[in-house]
Amino acid sequence: MSKVKFFNGESIPLEMHKVMIVQKLELPPIEKRLEYMQKAGNNTFLLNNRDVYMDMLTDSGVNAMSDQQQSAMLLADDSYAGSETFTRLTNKLTELFGTEYFLPAHQGRACENIIMQTFVKEGSIIPMNYHFTTTKAHIGLNGGRVEEIIIEEGTNVTSKHPFKGNMDTDKLQGLIDEHGKEKIAFVRMEAGTNLIGGQPFSLQNLKDIRKICDENGLMIVLDASLLTDNLYFIKEREEACKDMTIREITKEMMDLCDIIYFSARKLGFGRGGGISTSSKELYLEMRELVTLYEGFLTYGGMSVREMEALTVGLEESMDESIICQGPQFIEYMVNELEKAGVPVVTPAGGLGCHIDAMEFVSHIPQHEYPAGALAAALYIVSGVRGMERGTMSEQRDEDGNEVLSNMELLRLAMPRRVFTLSQVKYAIDRIIWLHGHRELIGGLRFTDEPKSLRFFFGELEAVSDWQEKLVEAFRKDFPDSL
Repeated sequence: MSKVKFFNGESIPLEMHKVMIVQKLELPPIEKRLEYMQKAGNNTFLLNNRDVYMDMLTDSGVNAMSDQQQSAMLLADDSYAGSETFTRLTNKLTELFGTEYFLPAHQGRACENIIMQTFVKEGSIIPMNYHFTTTKAHIGLNGGRVEEIIIEEGTNVTSKHPFKGNMDTDKLQGLIDEHGKEKIAFVRMEAGTNLIGGQPFSLQNLKDIRKICDENGLMIVLDASLLTDNLYFIKEREEACKDMTIREITKEMMDLCDIIYFSARKLGFGRGGGISTSSKELYLEMRELVTLYEGFLTYGGMSVREMEALTVGLEESMDESIICQGPQFIEYMVNELEKAGVPVVTPAGGLGCHIDAMEFVSHIPQHEYPAGALAAALYIVSGVRGMERGTMSEQRDEDGNEVLSNMELLRLAMPRRVFTLSQVKYAIDRIIWLHGHRELIGGLRFTDEPKSLRFFFGELEAVSDWQEKLVEAFRKDFPDSL
């Protein structure tokens, strides 16, 4: 653990690392930030990174590597086939997950493509605790349908439930009874439900799901991209696991799953991704698609240097003093904002701090994308780039109607081992100021709307001159500040 209490009574998380390499940051003046935001079509994905002070868009591929990871990259064996690097990575996954077979891919969504093409057919139903955008898209492309059966507390923004990512097992049994087990391709669990605030599920919940799946001959597919956060919360919050090591919890979780896939851009402080299984039959079903879409079986779209770094990063992911860093910094940010009256998702989860845009800008109707508008406003007043996780992240139905999200969140990701506490405090300060001027924030409307994954590429405009008014208010309070 890395929390300490100061003499004045304040309790703060400590960075359990020292900075050895730095990257220069810029903080453009607010007038420039307004210009950049409008030029980017009010979509934070389309901002140039050089114009961003704190990049809290995502934790994917932006985590800091350790000195051990950097040095391991020099050991890489670049053989096309039979690479020793691939063998070292496979052996590490066998050690930690207990799986015998590993299929490498260039990142998590490539794993999804392979899994969905292999197992999802027209009319398939895939129960899950909660969807991720690319997962849902891949299932739909293959003719399947997602059924989200998260527990009721999962979509409550404020809650004290320690495992809001749990699946409702009664609903799972109900789906099987209603549709028949033959219609269900597999049951998917996401370790750390991304779109509802990085909320974890419990080990006991996974055991209960395994029992139902065994009774009905169904597979469990685990998205382990946010595994380390989920492991930390299981150890912290699940009474039966408090005396277990992170390594022991990992092994027990993986023993309950048939297929494990992950994005190494999140898990292991690296790049790339992969699919692990102990079933030779399942491995062989997916193998040819890896070669077709990704590359040969011993690299699969990853560079061997990335593989070496990932092998070390996976081992570091078993160290509680390392994996506690993200959740503790997120918890600090959530607590400080909550004390100031800013609506946030509670309890603090993994991945990042999530602001409840539905409450923050309750005057903005959902069809004007409140979470997207809040993301644009925060960048303008702070240079902090976050990500919309709400209606913009959905897509229209077959008739062109807007599908309203059940949550409107501004996600402020906390890349691992990247930000200092002073930077987090800066973000907190600007969010609190913005909350005090929230009535100035207006909505957005699309000027260029792609049919799929519009939150990545779409461009929008403000429905009024609210952004210019926001800049005027900022200048009154901070006449000389950036």
